This record gives sequence, C-alpha cells and structure tokens, in this order.
Amino acid sequence: MRRKIIAGNWKMNLTPREAVDFANSIKSAVDTDKADVVLCVPAVSLAPVLEAVSGTNISVGAQNMHFEDSGAFTGEISAKMLVSMGVRYVIVGHSERREYFAETDEGVNKKARKALAEGLVPIICVGETLHQREQGITIDFVRRQVRIAFLEISQEDAVKCVVAYEPIWAIGTGKTATSEQAEEVCAAVRQVLGEIYSVEVAAKIRVQYGGSVNGKNASELFSMPNIDGGLVGGASLKPEFADIVNH
Repeated sequence: MRRKIIAGNWKMNLTPREAVDFANSIKSAVDTDKADVVLCVPAVSLAPVLEAVSGTNISVGAQNMHFEDSGAFTGEISAKMLVSMGVRYVIVGHSERREYFAETDEGVNKKARKALAEGLVPIICVGETLHQREQGITIDFVRRQVRIAFLEISQEDAVKCVVAYEPIWAIGTGKTATSEQAEEVCAAVRQVLGEIYSVEVAAKIRVQYGGSVNGKNASELFSMPNIDGGLVGGASLKPEFADIVNH
C-alpha cells in the first residue's frame, strides 16, 4: 500500500528566521505516522529549517535545482549541493517555473534524472491550464508531460519518484478541482506510468494532488484511490497544514 506524502510548497515566502519559527510551531503538531511530511522551503532557508526539524521525521525539500553538477550558472543550485546539506526532496517542473522561467518538459526530465542520480526524490509537477481544460485536452496534455518527464528513467528509479498533479487554474485561486476531477487525472497519470513501465510499477508510484488544498477538502481528496497526498501551497504556511497532514 502506498504511503501518503504531504509536501508543503512555501514558494517565495518567509525569511529564514520566520521559516524556523514556523517549522518549530508545526513540527510537534504534525503526525508523521500518518504520512511522509516534507517542507519545501526557499533556498536561503534550507539550512536553518533542516536544523530546526533535525531529530524529527519531517523531511526538507528544495523548490528547484539545476541539472548540471557545477559551472557558470549564476543563481542556480545543484543536486550535489542540496544532498550535501541533507535535503531529501526537490520540486521539479512546477507550473510557476514553467510559466515564469520558461521551463520545458525536456528540462524537467533532465532535472528529474539528475535528482535521482544524486539520491534526491523528485516531485515532478504536471497540470493543465483552464483553457486546456475547457478545450477538453487535459488528459492528453498531462499524459504527454508525464511521458517526457520519465524519459530514460529506469523502473527502479521511477518508483522513487512522486508525481504532483496540479491543475494550474486551481493554484492560489481558491478554486479546487472536485475530488472526482482530481481522481480522474491522477488515475490517468497512473495509467500512462503503467504503459511506460508496468501496472505493477505504476501501482508503487505516489501521485499527489495540488491546487488550493486546505484543511476542509484534504480528507475527501486524499480518500480517492489514486491520490496519495498533496502538494500544498498557501495552506502550508498556516497552522492548518497540520490539519491537512493529520486528516
């Protein structure tokens, strides 16, 4: 049975001091027996938050990384750097990275492969715009994103990955996909993973839902058979994050 994974994506919020204060406030409130808990924090807060949650079962993740080991890439951070700090997870391909920083499906694949090679768990984000949903191409679009993201990734590495389905129209808007809508796409993600690998391998890969997840809707969303937790945005910066984990 797949273990639930709840990851908070803090995005560009909280100073390092604020990040530590918040991490300290929730680390005793979340029940890590119920799910894997990950705090994906800004790069400047990685070290202090890692220290704050040391000795707990809370993991820390980065929000981005580069696919090269080193070089003239001003402002970037490598997987090796993250691993050396004790970071365990990294978000790749978030829609905001795709939209604002021209990240491509191919770039997401490079990052995912490099993360795996260095021992990080990539949280691979996929999802459609409102226009794409209205055009009826959601499933085809997301299937394509998944296929490219997993190019040249072995089945042994694939089962280590997390896929986060985030409908772009539901991120930070207060709009949430219904549990049925979310389940339909998460099931499609698992189906295409089954086509790439096997049904048995696909059954081991965790698929999250993200998009205005909160303390009120988490229980219903996470009860769907193909939804293995959530990638939580705004609510991960509030005390209700514990309610989402402990639902």
